[in-house]
Amino acid sequence: MFLRNAWYVAAWDADVTHKLMPVTILGEPVVLYRREDGTPVALEDACPHRKLPLSMGKLIGDQVECGYHGLTFDCEGACVRAPGSPRIPPGAKVRSYPLAERYGLLWIWMGDADEADAATIVQIDEWGDPAWGVNRGDAMTVECHYLYVTDNLLDPSHVAWVHPSSFGNAACEAEPLKTEVAAHGVTVSRWMRDVDVAPFYAQFVGFEGRCDRKQHYEVRFPSHAIIKAIFTPAGTGGDDAPLHPDVFLMNSYNFMTPVDESHTRYYWFQTRNFAPQDEQVSRQFDADVRHAFEEDRVVLTAVHRGMQNARTPNIDLAIDAGPLRFRRALGQMIEREQQATVTPAPVYVVNRLRAEH
Repeated sequence: MFLRNAWYVAAWDADVTHKLMPVTILGEPVVLYRREDGTPVALEDACPHRKLPLSMGKLIGDQVECGYHGLTFDCEGACVRAPGSPRIPPGAKVRSYPLAERYGLLWIWMGDADEADAATIVQIDEWGDPAWGVNRGDAMTVECHYLYVTDNLLDPSHVAWVHPSSFGNAACEAEPLKTEVAAHGVTVSRWMRDVDVAPFYAQFVGFEGRCDRKQHYEVRFPSHAIIKAIFTPAGTGGDDAPLHPDVFLMNSYNFMTPVDESHTRYYWFQTRNFAPQDEQVSRQFDADVRHAFEEDRVVLTAVHRGMQNARTPNIDLAIDAGPLRFRRALGQMIEREQQATVTPAPVYVVNRLRAEH
């Protein structure tokens, strides 16, 4: 169900402090906190004794004390104190997870720690460029399987019906889509020529009249989306055309972290090529984007419930080519990962199974 050898967003970095913060990622309970020197820590949120969440315990210096019997764990997950025991039991340890901080977000690696390489986190070239503005975005929990969110973010057409007052208009209804598959993910895109500027963007574009508009919807494995919006005066757009001086560029970065099979934690922020220091513009972006994503949340929650309770088979349309190819490729990656981690059952388990049958 989940690709584990991958980076996921665990939290906004400012939300992780010198306090115990429980989260669930890929169905696994994790506790986050910062050491006294500010270094972030992620541990399995379950004491090995009776599996009480460590987040229900106490942070003492840089160590976590279980709230049930006082077993205490260091930042690497090793037990350093076991009250009432003559020695620390050999199984007294919890898993620790690699972490990295990028773009105001705390990233966690849920798979083999030896495979974790922070250089593979998505590269955002305009981050830190003074010519680009950033609105820091937000986060929400969507009550649906994470692949319904990636489906949505590989579907430029839905904006015509779900977001008619913001991201979409009639121009988004029927223009053909181009789908490209690469090693890092799937991209669905299209140019729409000589169309009206959609409502959300009309308040920010620096030119009058109609436009050429490009929708670029890209989702990288396992579940990170880059949505690029390009608006340029009508007749000036094209992948091979030079950028018009008044071109509007907005890149939306969307990071989906599966909580479990029915819940997704969704993080986002946007960058823009204008008004880099204008806080009022950033606030307007934040409010309008949040409103649009709330529209998505309502739809995706209902889709999840509808698919769970389906009484007849669902169908696919031509516009589903991108999402379906993403799902297929990701499924193959998950299958290969699972096959690589399968280990033979211990001899005593094999013998027991034989005896039972």
